[in-house]
Amino acid sequence: MLHQTMRWYGPNDKVSLWDIRQAGCEGVVTALHQIPVGEVWTVEEINKRKALIEEAGMTWTVIESLPVHEDIKKRNGQYELYIENYKTSLINVAACGLKVVTYNFMPILDWLRTDVAYTLPNRSKALFFEFEKFMVFDIYLLKRPNAEKEYSAKDLERAKNKYESMTDAEKDYVFKNCLLGLPGTDDSFTAAQILEALKTYEGIDRMQLKEHLFAFLRAVAPVAEAHGLKMAIHPDDPPYSVLGLPRIVSNEQDLADIVNCVDVAANGLCFCTGSLGARPDNNVPALLEKFGDRIHFLHLRNTKRYENGDFYEADHLTGDTDMYEVMKKVVQLMRRRNISIPMRPDHGHQMLDDLHKTTYPGYSAIGRLKGLAELRGLELGVSKSI
Repeated sequence: MLHQTMRWYGPNDKVSLWDIRQAGCEGVVTALHQIPVGEVWTVEEINKRKALIEEAGMTWTVIESLPVHEDIKKRNGQYELYIENYKTSLINVAACGLKVVTYNFMPILDWLRTDVAYTLPNRSKALFFEFEKFMVFDIYLLKRPNAEKEYSAKDLERAKNKYESMTDAEKDYVFKNCLLGLPGTDDSFTAAQILEALKTYEGIDRMQLKEHLFAFLRAVAPVAEAHGLKMAIHPDDPPYSVLGLPRIVSNEQDLADIVNCVDVAANGLCFCTGSLGARPDNNVPALLEKFGDRIHFLHLRNTKRYENGDFYEADHLTGDTDMYEVMKKVVQLMRRRNISIPMRPDHGHQMLDDLHKTTYPGYSAIGRLKGLAELRGLELGVSKSI
C-alpha cells in the first residue's frame, strides 16, 4: 500500500501534527523553512524537526523541499558554494535517516495561480489559474518590459478586454495572488523584486536552463546515491513558460532528459498528477507507467482544463486525469518494485469549518482529508480488484 502522508509547514502551520495523524496519515512531508535558501541544513536542526513529528506518532522520511538557490539555476554568482552546501545538506539528511529529497528547478517563482480562493458551485474554494487574468497581471499590472511580444494578437485583445472589465479590487486581488511568496512563508514578492529578478535570467533560454539542471544533478545525484537517498524533482506548475521564464520539467521529453542525464536510481521524480495534468498533451497514466522506476514520491490531485488555457483544482477523483487508471498503475508499480511509494493528497478544497480559517492556499485540513479518504478507498478497491 502507499505510504500515506500530508504536507506540514512546521510549528507555525495552522494544521497541527495531530490533525494530520487523525486524518489517518502515517507520515509527514515537511522542510526546514526557517533556514535561508542555500545554507546548510544541520543535523541538529533536522533532528529537532524529526523529533516533533515522532512525538506525534508519525515518521518523516520525505523532504519537501530542499530548495535550489537561484545562483545554481543561473549558474552564476556563488553557485559553486551553494552546490557544495547542497551536498553537505544531503549528507546530513541521510545521516538523520531521511530517504527522499524533493526539489524543483522553476526560476524565481514556485507554483502560480490567479485566484487562491475560487468559489465552486458547492461554495467550497479551490485554486484557479485564469489565463486572461494572468496576461492582465503580466502586461498591465506587473508591466513586464516587452511582455506583449510573447502573446498572439488574439490573446492581447482578450487581455485588453479583460483588463478593461475588471474593477480595481479585482486587479489588486490578482496582483497579490501572482506575487505570493514561496510555500511555507507568509511573505510576498514585490513587483520591483520580480522585475529585477527577471533581468538576471536574460539570455538564459530553455536549453541553457536545462543544461544548468543537468550540471547540478551531475554534482549532487552521485552524493545522494552514495548515501542511500532518492532525489525527486517536482514538475513545473503551470507546466509552461510564465513571465518569459523557461520551464523545463513540463512534458514527457523533459522527464526523459532528466532521468537520462544522470543514470542512477537516486535521480528521479516527484510525480505530480496535477501539474502534469494541466497540459492536455500529457497522458498522465502513460507517463506514470513509462517513468515508474524513477518515481520516488507521488502528489495525487486533479485539474479541470479549459480550451482557453484556464484550469482549476478539481476533486481528487474527478477532473481531466483518470485517477482510477493512475491508481491502478501505481498499485502495479509498487507490486513490481516491491516497495511502498510515499504519497500525499496534493492540495485540497477549502470547505466546511476551514472556510472560517486562514491557512496556506491549498493546504487546509478538511479538503485534504477528503482527498486522502477518497484516494485511500480507491487504492483499496484497486488492490483487491487486481
